[in-house]
Amino acid sequence: MLSHARSVWPEEACGLIAGIDHIDDTDPDAKVEIREIRKVYLLENQDHTNVHFSLDPGEHLKAVVDMRKHHLKPLGNWHSHPETPSRSSAEDIRLASFDHTASYLILSLMDNEHPVLHSFHVENGVSTPEALEIISG
Repeated sequence: MLSHARSVWPEEACGLIAGIDHIDDTDPDAKVEIREIRKVYLLENQDHTNVHFSLDPGEHLKAVVDMRKHHLKPLGNWHSHPETPSRSSAEDIRLASFDHTASYLILSLMDNEHPVLHSFHVENGVSTPEALEIISG
């Protein structure tokens, strides 16, 4: 994601995330829902601007077909904020109202040396941070 976002800077980069949902029941008193991202799709921002994005419909369809082929489910989308913090903008919240089950990852390149990635859940016009743990390997 970071490499792609930097390659299209100063435009917003965008794409989809796919994976699985499961319950971590290692603690019997606290069952935790885990969204495990297994694949990130790098798509073209058809708007070619630094303030919003639109996914290319053809690429979007190809990504969904690939998800099905690999038995993954769509978990949400991601996009970059080339010049602003990793937080949901008013437009992000408005556009997220179409799917309250999705996760929305926002990658800030405001400080190019220290990019910041956060995940959000948006429902009823409210953006709530989600826990995000990046595991390499």
